[in-house]
Amino acid sequence: VQLQASGGGLVPPGGSLRLSCQSSGPSMTTFGIGWFRQAPGKEREWVGCISNKDGRPYFADFVKGRFTFVRNTFKNSAYLQMNSLSPEDTAVYYCAVDKGLLDGMDCSDPDEYDAWGQGTLVTVSS
Repeated sequence: VQLQASGGGLVPPGGSLRLSCQSSGPSMTTFGIGWFRQAPGKEREWVGCISNKDGRPYFADFVKGRFTFVRNTFKNSAYLQMNSLSPEDTAVYYCAVDKGLLDGMDCSDPDEYDAWGQGTLVTVSS
């Protein structure tokens, strides 16, 4: 599976972005999908995931209802819609897929994922 993440850019505080994760290989329809981010000088952290075990989204606490997931099966893509962005959200964002069964309780573990996109930079600044 080869993943392409895109949609990053510069956005003012309070703004929105939609990040895209597209697969050039097998359909992502049945995959578990995760999003992670890495801010400058910090370790990678989990943002959220869509479990393919129960179909539910799971988010890190810092998201606080600001982000949502969208799947587009026709385009073989998944999206991370991010609203109410703050400078603390500035980071390189990565998507990843688990071709097996991704349990929501485990989806914050990077080792659960089989393939990763290359990352897309999100900068939140005025």
